[in-house]
Amino acid sequence: MSASAADSRAAQLVLNIYIGLFVLYLFLPLAVMSAAAFNSYDYPSVTQWKGFTLEWFVALAHDQRLLQGLLNSIMVAAGVIVVSIPAGLSGALILTRLGQHSGTVLYSVLVSPVLTPGIILGISSLIFWREFGVSGGLFVAVMAQSSFIASYAMLLFLARLQRQDRTLEEAALDLGASHVMVFRRITLPFLAPTCFTAAVVAFLQSFENYNTTVFAIGGEWTLVTEIASRMRFGLSPVINVVGVIFVVVTLLAATAYVLLRRKPAR
Repeated sequence: MSASAADSRAAQLVLNIYIGLFVLYLFLPLAVMSAAAFNSYDYPSVTQWKGFTLEWFVALAHDQRLLQGLLNSIMVAAGVIVVSIPAGLSGALILTRLGQHSGTVLYSVLVSPVLTPGIILGISSLIFWREFGVSGGLFVAVMAQSSFIASYAMLLFLARLQRQDRTLEEAALDLGASHVMVFRRITLPFLAPTCFTAAVVAFLQSFENYNTTVFAIGGEWTLVTEIASRMRFGLSPVINVVGVIFVVVTLLAATAYVLLRRKPAR
């Protein structure tokens, strides 16, 4: 065997070991969490196995605070989509129509919420809306989250608009179409896939957000804030059950997406 072939095999072996360790690092905690959710021991552990059980799934079904937190999380995420998608689309359209100098300045302003710590966004939103007599709650949480999630949506729309053929809009305007009709019949259909992607990103960003939400939500709670508050008093197998459910939902959604992508178009 030549030296180059030996070096190639050694490099491949090192790469395989690295990939294996990386995959193990990613998925071993999920496997331990999933196994602990089925352990009859009242502490989430796999080293002290007391037997297989589904009692923690039943306990979750009767946990009203977690279920209400899940409902609140979905409501907040839906509100964030309603606010952030139009706001992000508006910002992207304005930036693509401005000159380079003005667009650069406005771009820096519109992107700045992404770089602002979530704690600052949550506290500032709470203080701002209190001036209008609105105390912390689901509405303030929606507005606080939308203040930075709209920037993510704007970046997605900007990337899509940079590939748009503007001559189609110009031709429609020359033929007598109004700006509203051009937007409705040309621009919006072109942006439809990005609207869906931005909505999914907004939902996921909102659902898992903690730093901004915990300061803006007041006496209400979401699933994430409720889990975090319980973690201060110790681990619970019910929390593991929540994790297992989300892992299963994520795998099903990813599988469905891959299958739909492979489905031949008719």
